[in-house]
Amino acid sequence: MSGVTARAVAAFAVLQLAVAPASAAPSVSRRVLENGLTVLVSENPAAPVVAVSLQVRAGSRFETPERAGITNLLLRTMVRGAGKRSALQLAEAAEELGGSLEASAEVETAELRGRALARHWEALLDLVAEVALHPTLAAEEIERERRLVLSQIQTRADTPLPLSLDNMLRDLYSGHPYGWHSLGTRESVERLGRPALLAHHGEVFRPEHVVLAVSGQAPRERVVKVVERLFARLPRSGTETAEPPPVAAPRGGRRVLERPAQQAQVLVGYLGPGLGDPDYPAARVLGAVLGGGMAGRLFVELRDKRGLAYSLGALTAYRTGPAFLVAYLGTARQNAAAAEAAVLEELERIRSMPVSVEELARAKAYVLGNLALDRRTNARQAWYLAFFEAVGAGWAFPERYAKALEAVTPADVAAAAQRYLVRPTIVVLVPPER
Repeated sequence: MSGVTARAVAAFAVLQLAVAPASAAPSVSRRVLENGLTVLVSENPAAPVVAVSLQVRAGSRFETPERAGITNLLLRTMVRGAGKRSALQLAEAAEELGGSLEASAEVETAELRGRALARHWEALLDLVAEVALHPTLAAEEIERERRLVLSQIQTRADTPLPLSLDNMLRDLYSGHPYGWHSLGTRESVERLGRPALLAHHGEVFRPEHVVLAVSGQAPRERVVKVVERLFARLPRSGTETAEPPPVAAPRGGRRVLERPAQQAQVLVGYLGPGLGDPDYPAARVLGAVLGGGMAGRLFVELRDKRGLAYSLGALTAYRTGPAFLVAYLGTARQNAAAAEAAVLEELERIRSMPVSVEELARAKAYVLGNLALDRRTNARQAWYLAFFEAVGAGWAFPERYAKALEAVTPADVAAAAQRYLVRPTIVVLVPPER
């Protein structure tokens, strides 16, 4: 059997493996409480554990430059004390349940997440509700989390690939909140105080924007009743959060950064469709054809054949607005110019050279396999349920998405390449000459 044929057979095998869990997935119940809070429960008897993901429709997508990072700082501080419990007491309470309690905010949502042994599911919900509804937001804990966030911001600024990606997204999104990291900026995080965090908590923790998902060994009807009891006093606000303005088309262009580093970084980025756009599955398959694993075009052409890359791939993310597609490559400083030209050549080639049936099968298998593998645990299943419900796509989006991926054709990929791989935005980071 030839290498190409073997890869194709393997791709089809992985494709079947990736799709199988969707049909065997536990059933999900959905209930909207009187105050507007949505409860999702997936009874999964596979292991005696339970996971909770409470997500609110808040994050850096809804922030201004002056308040960038406020949601992440709020969520992190919330688990540092709630009700009459200190940070240590909250951690000890979670550990006594055989699990953990954490919080953070990303771009599209903010999340409180907890895990516990299944027999403690009700106590875990009590703990999550206590943090969500009654955070202390003590001044000393805000300062502690502020220092940690500022340290993370500095680490990104000192690390070549994150620094390059942050510059890429700023250029791609031109002032839209998608253009900054959910950590925020040093200037904004340094300004945020307790009054701002308290006000932000009241703004975002409104029941009509809250989704609570439970996955594991927990009885669905009892879960709904417990959640209703815990959150019944959270009143519906009756007002809606304003959506940010539409994203303007990227300007394109090229930015060169000079920083101390072991490697040069070459990034070429484009804006593509959001997850509600019919083109979204084809665009994700396009990304996998280019940079999905060791059989992607970038790896085969730029690393295997030309030896121009130490590391490479294609980055994208779930976005309700325009999502990004960024091809990245790490290389030796002296190869930076050749690597940049080679990446642009491959991106132009996929606009003119059709994707083969074998390439398509491999790329679909790569995307579907990652989707299936990422949902193996109760914690990730709860995240997927809550996230897609919170952003308006519906908790069943992954199953619809998997079917849409299967239906993608070579013509769909070619159309996506023609439509979205235009006017590249380029960021090149090079170490200084010695």
